[in-house]
Amino acid sequence: MDHYLVILTIIGAGILGMAWMPAFTAKTKISYSIIYVLLGMLLYGIFDFLPAPDPKKNPELTTHLTELVVLVSLMCTGLKIDQKFSFRTWGIPFRLVTITMFLCIAAVTAIGVYYFNMPLASALLLAAVLSPTDPVLATDVQVGDPNEEDRDNAKFSLTAEAGFNDGMAFPFVWLAITVAMISAGGEGSLITWAWKHLVYQILAGALCGFLIGKLLAYILFTLAKKYESIGTNDGFVSIALTLFVYGVTEMVHGYGFVAVFIAALTLRNYERGHQYHNRLHAFSDQMERIFVAILLILFGGSLVRGILDYLTWPMAAFGVVFIFVIRPLSALIGLIGTRLKIQEKLVIGFFGIRGVGSVYYLAFAFGTVFFKEQDQLWSLVAFIILISIGIHGLTAGFTFKKLEETLPDDVEIIAK
Repeated sequence: MDHYLVILTIIGAGILGMAWMPAFTAKTKISYSIIYVLLGMLLYGIFDFLPAPDPKKNPELTTHLTELVVLVSLMCTGLKIDQKFSFRTWGIPFRLVTITMFLCIAAVTAIGVYYFNMPLASALLLAAVLSPTDPVLATDVQVGDPNEEDRDNAKFSLTAEAGFNDGMAFPFVWLAITVAMISAGGEGSLITWAWKHLVYQILAGALCGFLIGKLLAYILFTLAKKYESIGTNDGFVSIALTLFVYGVTEMVHGYGFVAVFIAALTLRNYERGHQYHNRLHAFSDQMERIFVAILLILFGGSLVRGILDYLTWPMAAFGVVFIFVIRPLSALIGLIGTRLKIQEKLVIGFFGIRGVGSVYYLAFAFGTVFFKEQDQLWSLVAFIILISIGIHGLTAGFTFKKLEETLPDDVEIIAK
């Protein structure tokens, strides 16, 4: 049997299945991510010639593949948010990407140092990679397509959080890298980290995203009205914008993740009611599902090919505590003083889904500088992602249905 043809068949079948997964999820209230992880486990349990799914054996491929998926997901996320951007009406997401994220990072760092006896650099890295809510695997708890006027407070908050904090976690990944460099006696400075990674790169990313997004929006909507030759209905423009703004931003040493999400929001806030936004989002969504199908199969394969080999009972206990206690409690603290109802706060706190972004950050850090306990960190992060996929994937549909029944007259949120 030609192994290459078998692999092509599996990829084709996996991608084809994604065409029906949204309908499957809507009907069963079970996330398709569970199905694809189980499929990956089954396939890698049967066929021993499939490409190695272990990120430790393919670090560069892991970094770039997860990077691409997160980028497409960030564009897709920004394009479907109907809530007009302002610092006043986006107060809840800003709390989640500052107060809640900082509390999670502080708690996990302390546990890493004092419970697991990790070096500070490794503990900081663990905290940083677990801090962001994943935009890729969180589609079940996000708002719908553009122009649906979805005003669900919990879904909007989780969608906006996922878009912002994948970029906002980067400074803390770099903090862990900087501490590792200093500990090894190499080059590294906390002052350089503060002005470059914490200030400059965030501002550069935001500025590049806004300017490029504004320019493209002007071309697509304003100039296209004046000159027919400039007009286009092609949805792939969203992917072109994703790659272009990311490349430009990274070349000026800004955070590309921040730039892509800001560009998507800027584009979405231009001619808000235009149906072209639906076409742009639809193409991004389809591309995202193609990549996610492949990634989830590979992740499922990694589970049966040894990525959990270094998991211990204390690490497993921490994983459960992180999902059920640390993230929800940090979110509840961060949401103190807002107009959200307690049911909404509990839902937002619980559904801080972890996924592809954590894999990317871990692979990026390991490819930049040496960290101790790399095998243990891979096992722990993979276990937490597995818990998140399982628990959140089984409960999201039911939970949000009950929330809609409990709070049918949901209103737009404004932080006090």
